[in-house]
Amino acid sequence: MFVALLLGYFLGSLPTAYWFGALRGRNLLQEGSGNPGALNAYRVLGPVPGFMVLLLDLFKGILAVVLGEGVAGSPLGGLAGGVGAVFGHAFSPWLAFRGGKGLATGAGVLLAVDPRMLLGSLLLFAILQALFRRPYRVALAVALAQPLLAALLHPSFAFLLFGLGLGLPVALRHLKDWDR
Repeated sequence: MFVALLLGYFLGSLPTAYWFGALRGRNLLQEGSGNPGALNAYRVLGPVPGFMVLLLDLFKGILAVVLGEGVAGSPLGGLAGGVGAVFGHAFSPWLAFRGGKGLATGAGVLLAVDPRMLLGSLLLFAILQALFRRPYRVALAVALAQPLLAALLHPSFAFLLFGLGLGLPVALRHLKDWDR
């Protein structure tokens, strides 16, 4: 299980948005929002690189789950790999433990683990966004709701921990934008 977590962390830590920016002579840590994620890549580099970063970040999450299951020989390894990927994306050692907000990588993890969790998260986001119109606060709320959503769909301690591990790095990365 620990190897799956580490493998997921390594995959998630690969700063695709930052590297896309560097290929174009741009530093996403210093431009736009300063966030090395898909949305800032879209804003600074344009729609095609932004979309490519989004797809690669989704793929990092999916791959971490698949490889985690394979390494551990059980679905629990996939959960560990997925959690590791989101932590790695949010706190990348390649960027002095800075990173993206983890939304695209987390979406890839949810898609690989149980697409219903991704749909539930998107539905909750849409409802809260329609009510409050504060996307950063809504993303924080949805991240904090992950343990509940995971436990509702899969009533087990492992999935409760998975939801907590998935939501925690996303919530931590969204805290700095509370006033937005």
